[in-house]
Amino acid sequence: MPITSSILEVAGAHPDRLAIVGGSADTGHSAEASAPSLTYAQLVRDSATLFAAVSALHAEQTTPPTPAPETHGIPITAVSLTSAFETSRIIAGLAGFRAVSATVDPRWPMDHQVGVITRTGIGLVISDSTELAEALAAAGWTGTVITAADFRAREAEVDPADTTPPSVREASEPFLMLFSSGTTSNPKAFIKTRQQYRDNVAVSSAYLEPFPGVATLAPGPVSYSLTLYAVVECLATGGSVHVADDFDPFTMGARIADEAITRVVAVPAVVKALAEAARRSPARFHGLDLVVTGGANLPASIRSALAEVLADTRLISYYGAAEIGFIGDSRDGDGTWITVYDTIGAEVRGDDGQRLPDGEIGTLWIKAAACSDGYVTGTAEVRLQGPDGWASVGDQGRIENGLLQLAGRAGDIAITGGHKVSLPEVERAFEGFDDAPGREGAGRLGEVCAIAVPDDSLGSIVALVIEGPGADKSALLAHARAQLAPQFVPRRFFALDRLPRTVGGKIRRAETVDLVMSGQGQRL
Repeated sequence: MPITSSILEVAGAHPDRLAIVGGSADTGHSAEASAPSLTYAQLVRDSATLFAAVSALHAEQTTPPTPAPETHGIPITAVSLTSAFETSRIIAGLAGFRAVSATVDPRWPMDHQVGVITRTGIGLVISDSTELAEALAAAGWTGTVITAADFRAREAEVDPADTTPPSVREASEPFLMLFSSGTTSNPKAFIKTRQQYRDNVAVSSAYLEPFPGVATLAPGPVSYSLTLYAVVECLATGGSVHVADDFDPFTMGARIADEAITRVVAVPAVVKALAEAARRSPARFHGLDLVVTGGANLPASIRSALAEVLADTRLISYYGAAEIGFIGDSRDGDGTWITVYDTIGAEVRGDDGQRLPDGEIGTLWIKAAACSDGYVTGTAEVRLQGPDGWASVGDQGRIENGLLQLAGRAGDIAITGGHKVSLPEVERAFEGFDDAPGREGAGRLGEVCAIAVPDDSLGSIVALVIEGPGADKSALLAHARAQLAPQFVPRRFFALDRLPRTVGGKIRRAETVDLVMSGQGQRL
């Protein structure tokens, strides 16, 4: 299911079908300004001049950066913009040509942005950041930085008669360069070939319903692999992708109603906000059929909140890794048990590499056709795939009765008294926790983070860190003992005014440990 083949087919059969739709904020003008959009016919037409402008910018470089060997010599073009529409149209426009594209999150620390650009040999960066341009020049980078406005001007100067149309590319050709991280460690880059993306679309289209003609809202930075994949997935299946720089609960309800959106793909925090917005204006959300969210172990509170306010809207919480692809999903219950897709292999192995019995926590290994071959040279020392073709990103989990339950990454497992304890499992036990009835502040437990702290006798013990005012320790302890196995029960409780988070809103466990160990947490 090549993306270019789909785009060309729809452009021929349904030229006026919307391909990419932005929000009003993407215009840079008032909220009343019309939102930018591209039909399939316009996307095909504009892609030729877009690629010609990109090619000219690469060709003008006197000493161009050498692209990573995994690109097979194809120059790399990166987009580092806050505009989801502009990023989407550039990535989609380059899809039908000999080009490797990347999205660099402008919210990453500057040293991360400069690091991935210089180490991977990115040659062209479309960015409005003067700071990034100056930092790259100071690092001795020989590529080109151009603003979005200047790039648009370069496109306008291209004579369409001097361009070639997009075409379906070879399956083995490198397509996208993605990054596994960029907030807590140096990002690891990896390449997706066109065939690997086709294999990934085959899985998602079989389970996550990106059907032809369906209008999908995918709010959030396109530098997120979830959002970027939603853009590619929708175009590869003949749908319309509606993007937004972020999730604004005051305007998204209107967009869902006005733009006839029936499917939303978003991170869990956005699903939570969507449920809250629907509670205030339910009529605007009644046409919403399906919400697809990434990230395993979706909090049960989010699932129940959506079900309560939008009883006819289905929710699928999928598990996958950008390097590997889609692995499985959960659709009911507490969402912690994942059904692995039919075409995907999954097994849990111990430190010795041997498969573990059912129920034991170990490292999850996956066999998937969509898996990348490995990390780009110079960006990671770890291997993605083993000699047997199975791959792991370090996720921990257990398998029971054919279902998969995740326990977090290696850093999310505590070894206490010889027992392996999943820290995310400890956190889930406190969802919906109500403090002692009648006490001021009852039922207002903030978000929590379970951590492992050193202990002389047990090696480490489990502690629970609460965001905001501390709750009653005895009530917390009684709740934990009622919900958890003895080795999972926290032995210490702390409170922090605010838990440290990534730019995407995820709690930073390692940094939470540092804050507690340095005495900044209030001991309960």
